[in-house]
Amino acid sequence: MSEKNKTVLTETEEQIFKAIENNDVVLLKTLLSQVKNVNIVDENSMTPLQHAAYKGNKDLVQVLLDQGADVNYCEHQHTYTALHFAGLSGNSDVCLALLLAGAKSHITNTVGRTPSQMAAFVGHHNCVAVINSYIPKSDVDYYTTEPPNKAPYLPPFLAESFHRFVMQTNINPIKVVLNVQNFVGISEHLSEVKKVLELMCEREIKRGADRNEVMSFKFHYLGYIVGEILKVRQRQSAKKDESEEEKKLDITELFTRKLLKPGKDGHLEFMDSFLKECIREFPYRDCTLFRQMVASLASKDPPTALSVISHAINGQRGFEDSLSVCNTCGEEKPAKKCSKCKVVQYCDRSCQRLHWHWHKKACPRLSQMIDTDPLTKPDAAELSTDLQNLLVNN
Repeated sequence: MSEKNKTVLTETEEQIFKAIENNDVVLLKTLLSQVKNVNIVDENSMTPLQHAAYKGNKDLVQVLLDQGADVNYCEHQHTYTALHFAGLSGNSDVCLALLLAGAKSHITNTVGRTPSQMAAFVGHHNCVAVINSYIPKSDVDYYTTEPPNKAPYLPPFLAESFHRFVMQTNINPIKVVLNVQNFVGISEHLSEVKKVLELMCEREIKRGADRNEVMSFKFHYLGYIVGEILKVRQRQSAKKDESEEEKKLDITELFTRKLLKPGKDGHLEFMDSFLKECIREFPYRDCTLFRQMVASLASKDPPTALSVISHAINGQRGFEDSLSVCNTCGEEKPAKKCSKCKVVQYCDRSCQRLHWHWHKKACPRLSQMIDTDPLTKPDAAELSTDLQNLLVNN
């Protein structure tokens, strides 16, 4: 920047940038009350909001947004918006706060990358998932608003729950089923939810230049699972000769038990077939995304359908084998382990209970393997293979 165009900051404005540098939320609030415009820029043409986003400090970001910071204001020479910087920070909560404030996720920087692409470039896949899964609340409200002389597609009270449902980033089918049960009102309005997801799928694919194939497929995917839950419920209602054990199970348990059933080689064959059928039934086959998924599944050594769908919706990621995930729903960094074998991990008791039907067959022998001499203990990869084999052989 030339001397002629060099930014000149007042003392208070300089202190604002220092407060952000020091993560001092209290001081920042005080200083912001003393200025009329929070969209100032420093010598690098960065606003306080861009700095706070890059720091990955949600509290700083929220204070600035509350004080009227323009979430899309950008004079940065390489066109890095606040959302670009948030993606680089690795804090998905900051990304969500900016998106809720109206941040545009399709803006590209001078090297042609969107915020989610920049986040993926540096390995912050949690940020990629949040950015790619975000839809404005107004898009949901459209379907809960009563049109002239007609009933709304969804009851208005479902707006909040449905918005959370379509924005979920863990797309493991077990997690989706659990969220159907956990989000208020979803399970009581499955038919309406499925219809709206179909409409949203079509809407995204027909946006013209703004067409979003990823979101279109995600809506199809969620609708497909909701439709399957409906089928399970209908079949269950029609059954007259079900066993006493089946009578005690709710729809969630019936469906998840089926999805978690290990096949001959230890893999979740039913889940894989179920998800492949979901891909096949995507109605917009001219999509680049659809062709990419089909090509992956048709390769010589194909990945699982779940990984193909996960990569399609949340982006490709490396080092997945090193991730610690719940053995039931796939949530990352689960908080608990099986108290007996200490190998299988879960989010909570609910996930443990759903998985126990299959795990109980392998748990005793896994426990014995863990109790062997420390020098001969198998590593994590061996334990995973052994777990699969035990489930198959029992």
